[in-house]
Amino acid sequence: MNAIPGAARAYICCAVLGALACVLPVSALPGPLDPDGPWPAVLLLGTLYALCEAPARCRLLGRSVRGSVPVTAGSFFPVLLAAAFLLPPAAAALVAVPGALCGRVAQRPAGVRRVWRAAQLAIATWAAARAHRLLDGPAALGGTAHPGHAAPGIPDFPYALLPAGAGALAFCLVLSALDGGVFVTAERQPVRTAWRGLLGRSLAPYGAHALAGLMMAVLWRSPYGPLSALFVLLPMYISCWVFAQYHRERAAHQATIRALVQAVDLKDRYTRGHSERVGRASAMIARELGMDGERLEVLRFAGILHDVGKLGVPTRVLRKDGPLTPQERRVIELHPEYGHEIVRGIGFLGEARLAILHHHERLDGSGYPYGLAGTEIPEFARVVAVADAFDAMTSTRSYRRARPVATAVAELRRCAGTQFDPRMVRALVRALDRYGWQTAVTSDETGSGPEPPPHPQLEATPTVAAGALLGAPRKASGAPAAPRGNAPRKNVPPPPGSDTLRRTPPPGGRP
Repeated sequence: MNAIPGAARAYICCAVLGALACVLPVSALPGPLDPDGPWPAVLLLGTLYALCEAPARCRLLGRSVRGSVPVTAGSFFPVLLAAAFLLPPAAAALVAVPGALCGRVAQRPAGVRRVWRAAQLAIATWAAARAHRLLDGPAALGGTAHPGHAAPGIPDFPYALLPAGAGALAFCLVLSALDGGVFVTAERQPVRTAWRGLLGRSLAPYGAHALAGLMMAVLWRSPYGPLSALFVLLPMYISCWVFAQYHRERAAHQATIRALVQAVDLKDRYTRGHSERVGRASAMIARELGMDGERLEVLRFAGILHDVGKLGVPTRVLRKDGPLTPQERRVIELHPEYGHEIVRGIGFLGEARLAILHHHERLDGSGYPYGLAGTEIPEFARVVAVADAFDAMTSTRSYRRARPVATAVAELRRCAGTQFDPRMVRALVRALDRYGWQTAVTSDETGSGPEPPPHPQLEATPTVAAGALLGAPRKASGAPAAPRGNAPRKNVPPPPGSDTLRRTPPPGGRP
């Protein structure tokens, strides 16, 4: 646990102690030889959950077709909720421990993560069982007479839904609360954002798990016995298989993105690795802004693909060693529009498409391609603009050495309000204070000794010291300034494979 922050270690230890406190009362229950004791059900449900969550999963329940994405932790929570509905709280908490300890862990340290998962699930299952019993849930399942309701042995519907829902809600609340604590102590997320969205995203799936768990509990208590309850696992497995297909499609999308980024890096050797770092910086900003996980992922894609339009720019222009002509500069200024055309048909990118189109707009309206200003510029584009500029300044190129992070931050602050959104700049500064920043050399020419003279094609403009990647066009020495914003462009080639290029700004944009 040396790599884990001290606060996280203390938090995990407290969770383990809490789980032990939940499980220890099981010693007061009837012994294993008592026919009325809970141990046969504990053994069967605990073994079932362990088989479902084990790394060496059985062929039918633990592996998707043709070895696709494995079933993830949480796929078989209905087993735990069925235990919470059927067993005393201490016994129900014990059911979760073996499966959590042998479950699949994708990241290191695996041992600590398994212990944490076991403690978390034990506490959540105990809480679900307590909430279920507070509303007389066991009687509603038909085990004993329920005053004023159904006879013994007959489930009392619809009343049985109420304690089951209370148990699921308690399960969801405990898991969300404990997860948020880990985000604060282990991942050092801000307290104000660590719990944001956790409960809302969990209510619907845990509600479905509760219905499946209730079905298992009712069948378990039915004349058909525990074996009939196992049939509930079949629709659960089908849903897991569908979920695995979704992940396979998502993996295909990510492979497509990687291929596009590699093509850009091969074409523009000056910015190798730049796209991935802009995606990482964009995600850091999004996290500080409190964006939910789905939007954060889309924003990361936007940062990664922000320069994909360079595929439509002639290679001779990108790699030109001498000054750029005004015509060549106008061609380079088209790369956001080329990029938007390339990704326009990729539906899962969502807001990322507008970020690719507008990441060279400026807050004062002097950017390109449409000269949008202020809040006319999409939020994702304002994030990517700051991330793009920051990485451009802190990366070593063949024509310029990397600037220190402090220098880059000072430059971003200087240009906040005119070129960059101050809110995004502040978010990046907070993220850098929290996580730091590491970058690699992005050029073949690392060299040593004093800093080389500025590259005539890519070096700074009087507005921002980061150069063309900050949103200003590449300015040739002695060349007249290129048209900006909405200035007409003549004789500009369309992107490859496109007969025409859409020139109308999106709704709400400046004409």
